[in-house]
Amino acid sequence: MIRVVVDDLAFLQVDAVLRPSDASLEPVTASGVRLDRQAGAGFAAQRRVGAPLEAGAAVVTGAGELAAPLVVHVVIQDPDSSAGRETVRRALVSAWQRATEWQLESLAAPPIGAGAGLLAVEDAALLMAETFPRDRDFPRELAIVVEREDDRVTVEAALRRRT
Repeated sequence: MIRVVVDDLAFLQVDAVLRPSDASLEPVTASGVRLDRQAGAGFAAQRRVGAPLEAGAAVVTGAGELAAPLVVHVVIQDPDSSAGRETVRRALVSAWQRATEWQLESLAAPPIGAGAGLLAVEDAALLMAETFPRDRDFPRELAIVVEREDDRVTVEAALRRRT
């Protein structure tokens, strides 16, 4: 099930929050920077990597002080590739695989790829819906989280047109 909500990712009671990041797990959007601040100082230590990751990867870490216990970092940028539709697609598929491995039932995410991925909000949400697994036990629920009511209306309309 996919739903669209206007909310703050930091306070959602879900198994994990998806967070768009670069190859070093640094945030790639302003909302990601805010999420990191809300996660607290310990979150930076939880997301340290020994070597840069490749765009299209996804990794799970603790979530610091967020309401969700885990964060799935969706790597959409690295030094060798620009963030675009296919990179975001690969990263989302990786994120759903991590969610399956960790048996995460409920996820919340901003429209992954919007802004940093050069996609419009509705295109990013459609890509999330297209790649979200429907034939597995995990994950079961995805909340696409937007910051404004007009974005919720836009994303919901795009998702309705898709079905």
